[in-house]
Amino acid sequence: MINFANVSLIYPTSTKTILEDLSFSIVEGELVLIIGSTGTGKSSLLKLINGLVPHHTGGILAGDITVDGISTKLVRPGDLSHLVGIVGQNPSQGFVTDTVEEELAFGMEAQNLAPDLMRKRVEEILDLMALAHLRNRSISTLSGGEQQRVAIGSALVMHPKILVLDEPTSALDPIAAEEVLSILHRLVHDLSLTVVIAEHRLERVIGFADRIIHISGDGSAKIDTPEVILKDSDIAPPIVHLARALGLSEVGLSVREVRRASEKYRNVGDDLESEIAVTGEITVSANDLTLKYGSHVALKNININVRAGEIVALMGRNGAGKSSLLTTLVGLQNPTSGRSSIGGEFSTELKGKIRRETVGFIPQEPSDLLYGQSVLGECQQADKDNQISKGTTLALLQRIVPSVNEKTHPRDLSEGQRLALALSVVLSAQPQVLILDEPTRGLDYQSKALLCGLLQNFAKELGRSVLIATHDVELVAELADRVIFLSEGEIVADGPTLDILLSSPAFAPQVSKVMSPRRWLTVSDVVAAMEKQQ
Repeated sequence: MINFANVSLIYPTSTKTILEDLSFSIVEGELVLIIGSTGTGKSSLLKLINGLVPHHTGGILAGDITVDGISTKLVRPGDLSHLVGIVGQNPSQGFVTDTVEEELAFGMEAQNLAPDLMRKRVEEILDLMALAHLRNRSISTLSGGEQQRVAIGSALVMHPKILVLDEPTSALDPIAAEEVLSILHRLVHDLSLTVVIAEHRLERVIGFADRIIHISGDGSAKIDTPEVILKDSDIAPPIVHLARALGLSEVGLSVREVRRASEKYRNVGDDLESEIAVTGEITVSANDLTLKYGSHVALKNININVRAGEIVALMGRNGAGKSSLLTTLVGLQNPTSGRSSIGGEFSTELKGKIRRETVGFIPQEPSDLLYGQSVLGECQQADKDNQISKGTTLALLQRIVPSVNEKTHPRDLSEGQRLALALSVVLSAQPQVLILDEPTRGLDYQSKALLCGLLQNFAKELGRSVLIATHDVELVAELADRVIFLSEGEIVADGPTLDILLSSPAFAPQVSKVMSPRRWLTVSDVVAAMEKQQ
């Protein structure tokens, strides 16, 4: 179905090849997972499949790529739209209509399909992707995760033979991610759909993959089964690292496999105790906060306090009100009733330099904060705005993503690199409070670990506050002191991370599922308990 023969790719602004002499074949009805560090070329590989690279991006392509027998060199990307459906890292950039139902129908209208066939397919996709209740909603009012489901539905409604997805679960809550991947898995097995996925959250997708393509930073790639690739790979889900830490003979790709192999380890060591609450001064406060969009109640009587030195995670399913709460807390929109304050000042009254020094906010779309013509220009402007020594912001960026090219335009960065750049710009101002909306989208495990280190230092060493809205349960397990759980705009749980995560099977991290009923969340928790026992 897809064949790469000695493919090499280099972009005009790059000094090294993105892919080097890559050859592989993907057969019909196969689900292939692409992994690699942030910025190594996963998105480029996906776009090569339908010809977006190099037809729309430029660059030099050597070798040959064929899709269902058609060479991508000889046709435009539009000529492959009936064969290849593609969902990018940022779905909102690809929407062309106002409402969910119109967006699902748009591609079929462009193909001039019959109205009765279009109606039938739209209904099928609304049910398949659990979008029926959103059919008349404006796309701009949807959460990031809901938009992602619409984008996947818009690709599936065309009945492509090949579906290409770039981080399809990055904005989805664990339950929605499981549902989407199960749908794709069923389409692969029942309809022989060929699926190629690039994803950083391997804990979600590894159980569905037939093969893995592991792209290295030097442009080379390894292609094999998940068991072979993950045996020695640094990029691996928590259960693989747990299996290695416990010295298990087999890697294990599912919770069930590793749980069976680790039974004897669940009988030793001490459980974790719930952490005592941080007692610093209150830096973020919401009092009876209510927000309505027309007749829709997004937030209902929210009361929270975040203290200095505290890292708080905001969790809940897609559309629960997490992003609405963050934007209201930082004063980007006025609540219908109630008040919010940051650093003792009302959020809506913070302006200019005082605002930068009081609160740093990174929205779901980090590029909203970026306006420079290069990475270096963006960093230099941040140094100037924040009145700090030259090179400080760039040095911070290179700690998180060492591979980033300072001459690159921010628009040409990967999603993870763009997030790291926005984070560096905001952190360089050293605000009292840092508020992040989905901060790990596009970040590999190594970059995520570096991000955790930076945020822990920011909160614990500098005594600042961090509030994160995220679906990344592994990040929360490693980082957060406390979890606030939202549902339909209301707080339904607020307590220590250990208690909240262990009480929710859907939002529990992998290690806790393997080691249940023991009270451990991460690999380091298990290792510490084992070492203490010896």
